[in-house]
Amino acid sequence: MSRPVDFTTVINEIGAVVGAGDVTVREIDRLAYAQDYFWLPQMRLDRGVAPARPDIICYPESADEVCQLLTIATRHKIPVIPYGGGSGTQGGTVPLYGGIVLDLKKMNRIVNINETALTATVEAGLNVNHFEEELNRRGLTWAHYPASAAVATVGGCIAARGTGTISTKYGKAEDMVMSLEIALASGELINTLKTPNHACGPGILQLFVGAEGTLGIITKVTIRLEPMPDVRRFRGYLFNDLRDALEAGRRVMTRRLRPCTLRLYDPPSTKHFLKRVLNLDLEGSFLIVGCDGEAEMVELEEKLIAHICAGLGGKDAGRDAAENWWAHRYDFYFPPFAPALPRMYGTIESTTTFDCIYDLYLSKKSAIENGFKEYGARYTAHFSHWYPWGTMVYDRFYIDSPPAGAAEAEALHNKIWGVAARTNLAHGGTLNDHHGIGYKLGAMMPEQYGAAWDSLVKIKNVFDPLGIMNPGKLGFGPPKS
Repeated sequence: MSRPVDFTTVINEIGAVVGAGDVTVREIDRLAYAQDYFWLPQMRLDRGVAPARPDIICYPESADEVCQLLTIATRHKIPVIPYGGGSGTQGGTVPLYGGIVLDLKKMNRIVNINETALTATVEAGLNVNHFEEELNRRGLTWAHYPASAAVATVGGCIAARGTGTISTKYGKAEDMVMSLEIALASGELINTLKTPNHACGPGILQLFVGAEGTLGIITKVTIRLEPMPDVRRFRGYLFNDLRDALEAGRRVMTRRLRPCTLRLYDPPSTKHFLKRVLNLDLEGSFLIVGCDGEAEMVELEEKLIAHICAGLGGKDAGRDAAENWWAHRYDFYFPPFAPALPRMYGTIESTTTFDCIYDLYLSKKSAIENGFKEYGARYTAHFSHWYPWGTMVYDRFYIDSPPAGAAEAEALHNKIWGVAARTNLAHGGTLNDHHGIGYKLGAMMPEQYGAAWDSLVKIKNVFDPLGIMNPGKLGFGPPKS
């Protein structure tokens, strides 16, 4: 954005709210907040292209301070980007139009843990691991274990509809939310109803869940908790045919069994990825099944799931490999195993119903490997979050030697994403399951929603008439002049 004439005045106004020590315009800080884990801005920076940077970064410590900062931003028509842990992969915190970054990590208090209702009320900037550690000391869990848990914040997980490794039983972050406190662009602080289930007209809770800061800023969250399970066990099954493995997962879910984890690796992932990370020498499609809860229920569920897998040709691979996966489940997402520059890569996940998932997988694999064969494109996938009606495919493309020039690399990257996204939509899938939209997939949102897109734009205009709330994300446009 073009800095306002009274830019120094804006800095002083913000400093008066948060304190002079909690506002910065240093170049090194502006650069640090210029990107998240999205490949494209990282590549640009690597190739010497100057990134879009925020004008100001500040660190509010309360919802009242957030509201005051939004009032200032509205008065000066300055974009506002809420920032949690910065672990997103979709460009959701990239300051496309400059503006003010509100880093919420000082808003990290646990307000209340209600052990009777099994709920907790926390501030949005609370670190996920820190929250989980406190709950565990009380014999409780949030049961939300994303790979980003060491970095991510509670509010960030909810703002992007994040998920974790035991979501098949306990749900995604969006399923765990009881209520929210939200600061609006006007500076007003609102609360959703105390419970997510009611018959009191349309609920507004889910408007803000997944909105990625485009409608308001989540400042406080009340979420559902779980008791720590008495037992949590894992077992592996090896299938010769991916379709049989997918059918096993479908039967488990449609029989309404409740495994905490179903993690199915396609043959390339089983052969190469599991070998590299876990030193497993396997051929076929490897399914990891986790069950937890009371010992008697776990034993029964394991028995029923084993019967389903055996009936479809799944060979019992025992506990050791699956337990090893659980112990090292995050290793896949960190060095030296996670993909990194100079390689080009992207996670092009989707979710759909059981009747569509195999065709979606095959079509996207072909679209990547055949459509971009000249670049040596590779494709791997696993199916990691399961629902009563379907599952998702967590899939990636890789190009080991992308074009050297920034413009050429960006053009290829965007072309691959466009093909992958439209393949998802053409086969009954969504643009994304749990990483969010950011600006990476924003251009595809009208195509996904069709005639309903105009309704989302109207909702955006009601809550954010100036377009200053995280502009350019979710397919919404730039700030209004």
